Formats: sequence, structure tokens, C-alpha cells
Amino acid sequence: MTGSKLSPSYADLLQTPQWRHKRQQILARDEHRCRNCGATADLQVHHRQYHWLRHPGEFVAPWCYPAHLLITLCASCHRNGHASFRVPVFAI
Repeated sequence: MTGSKLSPSYADLLQTPQWRHKRQQILARDEHRCRNCGATADLQVHHRQYHWLRHPGEFVAPWCYPAHLLITLCASCHRNGHASFRVPVFAI
């Protein structure tokens, strides 16, 4: 599409200062431990749900979610959770 800017990928959004700041807040709240198994290495912040904005037809930026919808998990628990459960998407 000539003249239009492509939206950044989700992976790109996770590299922004806004996400890094939000991620650090959640890690600190959860005392830098996986809330599932207690691990302290390879920590990630998981979204418990995603929000799709009907207008303009895009997902809410990862850092715009309230803290209660984010949880610290180790990479293993995060991967196993995604393999076992579907993260709900709510259209708002």
C-alpha cells in the first residue's frame, strides 16, 4: 500500500520504552518471581486477556492494560500456559 505506514508488529511493540517501563512495574509488583512456580530466571510478563478496539480496528498497545491483567511468569510457565489455554480477546 503506497503512502501508508504499516503498523508495528507485536514483537516491535515489546521493544518500546513504554512496554519496558510497564514490564518493570509488573516485575517489581510480583517481586521478580514467576507467579506460577516461583522461578526467578527468564521472566516474562503475560497478558491475561487482549482488547481489540473495534474502531480503529486494532489491538490495545501492550503497555495500556491495567496491572491486574498482567502477570509475571517464567518462560516455561508462559509457554505451557499458551499451549494449554487460549488468551481471551475482548472487542471493545
